[in-house]
Amino acid sequence: MTNIVVLIKQVPDTWSERKLTDGDYTLDREAADAVLDEINERSVEEALLIKEAQGGEVTVLSAGPDRATDAIRKALSMGADKAVHINDPALHGSDAIQTAWTLAAALGQITFENDEPADLIIAGNEATDGRVGAVPAIIAEYLGIPQLTQLRKVVVADGKITGERETDEGVFGLEASLPAIVSVTEKINEPRFPSFKGIMAAKKKEVLVYTLADLGVDPETVGVANAGTTVTSSTPKPPRTAGERIADEGDGGTKIAAYLVSNKVI
Repeated sequence: MTNIVVLIKQVPDTWSERKLTDGDYTLDREAADAVLDEINERSVEEALLIKEAQGGEVTVLSAGPDRATDAIRKALSMGADKAVHINDPALHGSDAIQTAWTLAAALGQITFENDEPADLIIAGNEATDGRVGAVPAIIAEYLGIPQLTQLRKVVVADGKITGERETDEGVFGLEASLPAIVSVTEKINEPRFPSFKGIMAAKKKEVLVYTLADLGVDPETVGVANAGTTVTSSTPKPPRTAGERIADEGDGGTKIAAYLVSNKVI
């Protein structure tokens, strides 16, 4: 049996317009439709595949405001067994290090049957709203466990986890003893669609809600005011303009090539 925690995040839909708030220049999460990050759907899917093959339990863990409940329910409707939601306004604007510290504190409190901790923690390689890609590694450092990151394949057997990492230099095999944390890429699998039965069942599944006080995290160590970096100004992207139309009078190819050269595309 393998007990798994999956780190998930609600992010603005990539098809929605994203913008920053005027005050602290953090991402305005209310200005766009919110969804479960696609890479997290793959993370949940991988956990479910391991559970179906070996037994165990899958818990999803997320930090976010009330609205994040929608992403949590999506993961539960896919088949996760239960969820933990860290919901505290002091987390607003936290950077990767602060977020990892908070998630690590929550992971220390998540237990399974017989009060056993998680064997495996699965995350996406990076969130689409930040693309830092460092949170799993930072959590591994805080918890003192092995990390296998950027994996396209995962195998759990005999108390170990092995994986494949694809880079520009080739494919590398990685191995570590459990417990461990891994992050996966979009090549890991194709996530399942929640069934109607799964959607209905998700409404009855347990969602534990923790505040920073519950986790023993000092609010003065997280949040935008205590982050390691500060955004001092921002400039909105320019509005879209009409493209240039080229009339083909037998020399269309030459005109297109000249246009591309003038714009330093070729």
